[in-house]
Amino acid sequence: MLAEYNPPKVVHPSIRSLRPRSKSWIGSLFQNKPSKKLATQIPPNLPKGLYMYGDVGSGKTMLMDMFYDTLPPNITSKTRIHFHNFMQDVHHRLHVMKTEHGDDLDAILYVAADIAEKGSVLCFDEFQCTDVADAMILRRLLEALMTHGVVLVTTSNRHPDDLYKNGIQRQSFIPCINLLKTRLRVLNLDSHTDYRKIPRPPSGVYHHPLDRAAVSHAEKWFRFLGDPDNDPPHKAVQKVWGRDIEVPKASGQAAWFKFDELIGRATGAADYLELMRSYHAFIVTDVPGMSYRERDLARRFITFIDAVYESRAKLVLTSSVPLYQLFMSPDEVHSALDSGRAAGDVALAADGEDVDDVMRMMMDDLGLNMQMLKSSAIFSGDEERFAFSRALSRLSEMGSREWVERGLGLEHRGGKDEKDGWERARSRWREDSL
Repeated sequence: MLAEYNPPKVVHPSIRSLRPRSKSWIGSLFQNKPSKKLATQIPPNLPKGLYMYGDVGSGKTMLMDMFYDTLPPNITSKTRIHFHNFMQDVHHRLHVMKTEHGDDLDAILYVAADIAEKGSVLCFDEFQCTDVADAMILRRLLEALMTHGVVLVTTSNRHPDDLYKNGIQRQSFIPCINLLKTRLRVLNLDSHTDYRKIPRPPSGVYHHPLDRAAVSHAEKWFRFLGDPDNDPPHKAVQKVWGRDIEVPKASGQAAWFKFDELIGRATGAADYLELMRSYHAFIVTDVPGMSYRERDLARRFITFIDAVYESRAKLVLTSSVPLYQLFMSPDEVHSALDSGRAAGDVALAADGEDVDDVMRMMMDDLGLNMQMLKSSAIFSGDEERFAFSRALSRLSEMGSREWVERGLGLEHRGGKDEKDGWERARSRWREDSL
């Protein structure tokens, strides 16, 4: 058990030990003797980790956060990070190692030791594998972490057996699945209730259509979430891996973008994470409805929504369509409904039910939403369908008064103590996402 666990000291492999042995007889004469082989076995006293999976809003992340916050005092180092951010960091570390030491270096073992030094308990949120590059390194990386005595705790939307389903060279990923099932306890948290969507008082952060009132809506929230008296609105620049990200308007901890300025450009997860470290609130105006023709924009916007949610930041939107029409047009819903009803996955229409009724119901019942989307060709695979549903669920929660008021120090929400707690959570997120 963790309360009695004493993690072993992390021992870094030498750079020389990570290079391949020379195959030539002459080369072997001049090559130094290999350094003492490092231990490659998982410690017998390593506690089993946890793998919690379930649909959107089933409480996975909340349970993991509670676990992270209540670890026993003998666990002196720990890391909590979104899995997407973790893999991005791993690829960056591998790139740096190979740039400095050459492509023939087996850098995974060295990177694993670096990560193990940061925390003997590693908590992943949203474990998934959709990329062949991730699939090829995950088993060795996770096994190396366990060798250093790291306990893994993770959430996911699917059972380990369903990870990287239909992926390229999936057979090579099977050992990673077996490792997860052997070394982690797998818990199913599926629930018919999406706890994020339990009714809360709305805050009014979302506005449509794009009329004159939309402009005043954005300005009002920018003044409220920014600090125009002490930090007048100005342009700002953030740097990501040597590139500049322009912020058209910033004040205090708030940043204002037009949709095209943020999502319409070639931006990605690394850019959004850097913005989250610098700002606590985002006003995004002129958001369009995105059909299958704008699927790349939709994917990018969903990545941004996930970054805002994970960092506990505030989000204000003005859009041309209602929230429930952001990612699917009425025509696309018609098509998906017809396919779903033909397959028996979606109930037949009730008398007087129109497309708007169905789309509102999608926001209230993501179980039905997923059933409908399974019959639709609009999204390419289960991962994208899940990301779509999760985005709607998270937008719903971030639109609540409770979310917006959190961290502002409002007296009826706990005043200074509540604000200090929120600041600690934000600080921990920034620390773990580095």
